[in-house]
Amino acid sequence: MAKEWCIGIIGGSGLYDIADVEDKQWLLIDTPWGDPSDEILCGTIGGVKVRFLPRHGRGHPISPSELNARANIDALKRAGCTDILAISAVGSLREEIEPGRFAVVEQFIDNTKQRASTFFTSGFVTHVSMADPVCPRLSKMAAKAITDCKGKVATGATYLAMEGPQFSTRAESHMYRAWGADVIGMTGMPEAKLAREAELPYTLVGMATDYDCWRDGEEEVNVAQVIAQMQENSQLAREMVAKFIENLPKTRKASPIDTALDDAVITAPEEHDPAVVAKLDAVAGRVLG
Repeated sequence: MAKEWCIGIIGGSGLYDIADVEDKQWLLIDTPWGDPSDEILCGTIGGVKVRFLPRHGRGHPISPSELNARANIDALKRAGCTDILAISAVGSLREEIEPGRFAVVEQFIDNTKQRASTFFTSGFVTHVSMADPVCPRLSKMAAKAITDCKGKVATGATYLAMEGPQFSTRAESHMYRAWGADVIGMTGMPEAKLAREAELPYTLVGMATDYDCWRDGEEEVNVAQVIAQMQENSQLAREMVAKFIENLPKTRKASPIDTALDDAVITAPEEHDPAVVAKLDAVAGRVLG
C-alpha cells in the first residue's frame, strides 16, 4: 500500500542541522531503550515531512562507541519515519574516493566490538536478512541528488565500521583495504542493522574527509584535517538533502523492507516474553498484533 513519505535524516559529524525546514520544532522522544542522541527536528521541506536527528548530538558531545543507536532508530520510528537517509563522515580506503567526494554505501563490514546491535533478545528472537543492507531505491535517489548538486559521487561502496574512537593503525588500514572495504567510519553499524529490524528502508551517504593512513608517505589522520574537510562537505550535504527531498516521487510505493519482519520471527507466540514485547511496540508493532 502506498503511503506518505516521512524522511528520517541522520546527520553525521559536522552536520548538526539542515536548512529550509518549515513548521519546525525540536521534540524529545522517549524510548524504552534510553535517550536518543538529541531531540528530533520535526517539520517539512517542500511539503514533505522530515525528521532530523544529529547522530552525535548538537555540538558533538557523544562518542561513536557510546551512541545509543537503538534509541535513535526507535525514536525515528516513533516520529513517523518511513525511510532513513543517513549521512556520515568517512575516511577513504581508495585513491579514487578523494576527500570531498561522497560515497553511497552498498555493503557493510561490521568490525565493531561493544555495541548493542539488535532490538530482539531472548523472549522474541528474530533474524532479519542483511544480505543487502541498504535500500537500492533510496541509494539511487541519493546518488542522483549529489550529482544534481554538482557533487562528486562514488556508488556501490563497502563501508568498514570500526569501534573507535581512535583512528586506524596503518596495519589495520591496509587490512581493511584487503578485505574489500572502500570507506571507513565509526557509526554506520549497528545503525543499518537496527534500521532493517525496524523495517525502515535505509541508505548511507559517506562524506570522505581523508585517506585514512594506508598511503605510503601520507601523514596520519588528525582531527584538524577532518574538521576542515567536514566544513567543506557540510554545505554540499545540506544541498543534497534538499535536492533528495525535492526529487522524491509524489507517491511512496511500498518497499519489501517495509515487511522485513514477516519471515524473521522465530520464537513461538506462546514463548513471547511480555516484557521484551512491550519494548518492541514501535519497531515491531506491525507483527505483534
